[in-house]
Amino acid sequence: MGFIFSKSMNENLKNQQEFMLMNARLQLERQLLMQNEMRERQMAMQIAWSREFLKYFGTFFGIATISLTAGAIKRKKPAFLFPIVPLSFIFTYQYDLGYGTLLQRMKGEAEDILETEKTKLQLPKGIITFDSIEKARRDQSRFFIDK
Repeated sequence: MGFIFSKSMNENLKNQQEFMLMNARLQLERQLLMQNEMRERQMAMQIAWSREFLKYFGTFFGIATISLTAGAIKRKKPAFLFPIVPLSFIFTYQYDLGYGTLLQRMKGEAEDILETEKTKLQLPKGIITFDSIEKARRDQSRFFIDK
């Protein structure tokens, strides 16, 4: 009789462990999906911000270019055209970020770094472990207890 009861307990324990494993896997999948959704939303906000900034900066750049060109022609001083050069770099960068392929190029470069330059990504003193966090917590706890 004890054997039948023990066998039933083992089956229940095994079923419970499988359920817990499945539940943990489901929770991890949901967490990963949520993190990816948040990342996508942040990227969309960055692109939207860049496009909005481009509208205002494009207006400023257009007015400045026309004004500086008119001033250079009127006063016959080509030095008035020099500010257009750095402003054009900023305008081009913002356009490329908002409407061009800058994000795809950055993604490709990041993937290349992850594949070929792994050592540059390592944290000082290695990966954070539970033991290192626990040691820091204990040290901090002693610090506050001493005072």
